[in-house]
Amino acid sequence: MQTRAAILSAFPAERPYATSRPLSIERVELDDPGRGEVLVRVAAAGLCHSDLSVINGDRPRPMPMALGHEAAGVVERVGEDVPDLVPGDHVVMVFVPSCGSCAPCAEGRPALCEPGAAANNAGTLLSGARRIHKADHTINHHLGCSAFAEHAVVSHRSLVKVDREMPLERAALFGCAVLTGVGAVVNTAAVRAGETVAVVGLGGVGLSAVLGALSSGAAQVIAIDVNSDKAGFAASLGATAVFDPRGEDTVAAIRELTRGGVDVAVETAGVAAAFKCAYDVTRRGGRTVTASLPNPAVTLPATHVSLVAEERTVRGSYLGGGVPRRDIARYMALNAAGRLPVEKLHTGTDPLDKINEGFDALAEGATIRRLISIAA
Repeated sequence: MQTRAAILSAFPAERPYATSRPLSIERVELDDPGRGEVLVRVAAAGLCHSDLSVINGDRPRPMPMALGHEAAGVVERVGEDVPDLVPGDHVVMVFVPSCGSCAPCAEGRPALCEPGAAANNAGTLLSGARRIHKADHTINHHLGCSAFAEHAVVSHRSLVKVDREMPLERAALFGCAVLTGVGAVVNTAAVRAGETVAVVGLGGVGLSAVLGALSSGAAQVIAIDVNSDKAGFAASLGATAVFDPRGEDTVAAIRELTRGGVDVAVETAGVAAAFKCAYDVTRRGGRTVTASLPNPAVTLPATHVSLVAEERTVRGSYLGGGVPRRDIARYMALNAAGRLPVEKLHTGTDPLDKINEGFDALAEGATIRRLISIAA
């Protein structure tokens, strides 16, 4: 079948993207779903820094590529050997397909699926196939999803069935921002009621971490960002204090406020200075978690001796360190109960043809989570 998709042909792209137009909306040929694959009509897809990092060259990927990974839609057709989905099901896309049988999957860590990682790096689906074509060339998939499109063929292992009562625009946020940010707090950091939490970097993932910390019963939730509007937004969500990390006394002030530092600091900004801030505000014996994906050349700025002498823990968190099919259902239940109001993170909706302008807003820090509303 034919469909429209946002295609990136080269990177890095110069800003403003509204002028350079790195993403072109093209009519492409989409193969039928193969064994274990599903055709999804995409309803909404979020603009995420993981997409932006491909456009700006921080995360090199094979070109050309159909971008987009945080999305929700409706199943239109299923291939052979898809036991868990039927046409009409509402689904959320997950950016790491899990094979279910490799060592990490067997250990209950699907975010680290080895075949899934290999497929994502190669720009294929989990099967190794590429289902998007134009003229005489094949187009690569982005993280097994390629969701900035009217339709997408994906592995059923990249999909989580969700309740049809959940609006699809809201459901899309659970595939990356919520799954990653809330998961970094509840799975990776294992925040307990009464603990103190700091979140450095207040984009969609960071603000989801703020909501996750509040939902977990943290006594103090400290929001840290260079953008005063985002810090103010975090306060409106319930953050108990906000700080600009550039202040000379910011670390000292936070350590004084929390009597020695926070129990948990979560960094989501993807820059070395942000990780250093998160590490520096963590108390002796505390946990510092990073859920960001910086340029591969960035290294961790932390003193070795403090890690040992203060018995610190530093952990990475990918895909929220959890199990998407379990966690998305849990987070949606919290949302339905009013305890995880992720809909507040939705700060605008654009048509597919305005996607470059949307990435300008994201790069400028002028938005939290903009969605592309896709009408086939």
